[in-house]
Amino acid sequence: MKTRVVHQGRAIRVQEEEATLPDGRTVMLDVVRHPGASAIVPFESEKDVLLIRQFRHAAGGMIWEVPAGKLDGDSPEVCARKELEEEVGRRAGRLEPLGHILTTPGFTDEVIHLFAAFDLEKIPQRLEADEYIEVVRVPLAVAVERVFAGEIPDAKSALALLQAARRFGTLRP
Repeated sequence: MKTRVVHQGRAIRVQEEEATLPDGRTVMLDVVRHPGASAIVPFESEKDVLLIRQFRHAAGGMIWEVPAGKLDGDSPEVCARKELEEEVGRRAGRLEPLGHILTTPGFTDEVIHLFAAFDLEKIPQRLEADEYIEVVRVPLAVAVERVFAGEIPDAKSALALLQAARRFGTLRP
């Protein structure tokens, strides 16, 4: 298989890769290689979650999200705990896995592991230099309404909230 690195960045690597299709044809594809990430729905109470409003340059400004971050050699659970502490200023007493998602399988191998966090302890928030984040307590039902209203267009956040609502809230299949 032929591979050529087109760009190596801080968080991603872009490659041209030779791939063989199921019918035997060989094609060249652009692939974004990503180390993966974890995303967390922090439950502040039985009915309330913590959402973040984060500045995202690529998305054009402030958007609603759940806290998340890229795996830096850590396990998905360790990453989830670290990001929750850094972005939200909460330490989780308990994490429950909610599954995982492929973000955009047409061009990247990124996998995001989804978690719900419970028994939160308040600690100092530790934002990175390139982060601007506001933490907002919201009823889970309102967060789900925001997903369906298109106010939370971030896919990882929308799916994490829906999974959490189905498993721990009132959303039923």
